[in-house]
Amino acid sequence: MLVVGLAALVCSQIAAAATYLLPEGRDSVIGEIQYVTTRYEDTLLEIGRRYGVGYKEIVAANPGVDPWLPGEGTKIVIPTQYILPDAPREGIVVSLAEHRLYYYPPAKPGEPRVVKTYPISVGKMDWKTPLGVTRIIQKRERPTWYPPESVRREHAREGTPLPRAVPPGPDNPLGNYAMRLDIPGGAYLIHGTNRPEGVGMQVTHGCIRMFPEDIEELFKLVPLNTKVRLIDTPYKMGWRGDELFIEVHAPLEGQDDEELFSLTNITRLLVAATQDSGLPIDWARAERAFLSATGVPEPILLRPGPAAAPGVSAP
Repeated sequence: MLVVGLAALVCSQIAAAATYLLPEGRDSVIGEIQYVTTRYEDTLLEIGRRYGVGYKEIVAANPGVDPWLPGEGTKIVIPTQYILPDAPREGIVVSLAEHRLYYYPPAKPGEPRVVKTYPISVGKMDWKTPLGVTRIIQKRERPTWYPPESVRREHAREGTPLPRAVPPGPDNPLGNYAMRLDIPGGAYLIHGTNRPEGVGMQVTHGCIRMFPEDIEELFKLVPLNTKVRLIDTPYKMGWRGDELFIEVHAPLEGQDDEELFSLTNITRLLVAATQDSGLPIDWARAERAFLSATGVPEPILLRPGPAAAPGVSAP
């Protein structure tokens, strides 16, 4: 169930973060796919931000569409349906391949639990965002940025030298808010940005970058010592009622675990997910979802009727 009103999302140029009721039981699919028809001046980046979706997400969901010139009257898929990550529903979960952050606020007396989700940027190939469980140990408003020496050397080689400290203001890449993670060996942050067009890409030096409006909201919601899980799962599976969905994302650049992102591994997980129910899987559709990697959840159970693919055997 989408708690944020659809009219507010459509009318606002910058959407509030999506807030969803937390599914009960084994269910883990939230939200609904939306669609919009482009105007001549639209870009996918602008449309994505309007709906709280990052660059990679909206481009993957619309294969064959020029992200900068989609053209007047083009129907665009807004991938605002998600399978919750396979992780405890508490604190913050950062899903790297998905370019998305999930926050599970503590339950309030007498109110249903919710989950909030935001698009993010993550570490580029040579500056990977670490995996594991950590916590927020510091929160800073209008932070000063102290570039690590490794980053300063990189910029010096590129002819764009950095000072030892960048004060708050429009030139500060951390934006107006930053939260430090308890990760040894580096200053890893969840922070804003002065270049929001890069949100949703694999472009940072290991930090987690958010839209300015998103980090402002999250900063005010999240207390110190909040647990943060950083995971990298290019595909997810989840139930909504009696339907099983699969959500596949392209692996991050530099991801060298071929066995992790393989049809064989997905097949094994799908068989395990349905072994108790005995429900048949539409293997042709599952394979198409794997190969296309649009990031859009796809129902993959075999149903009677013309939409099914009878006679398809497991790969």
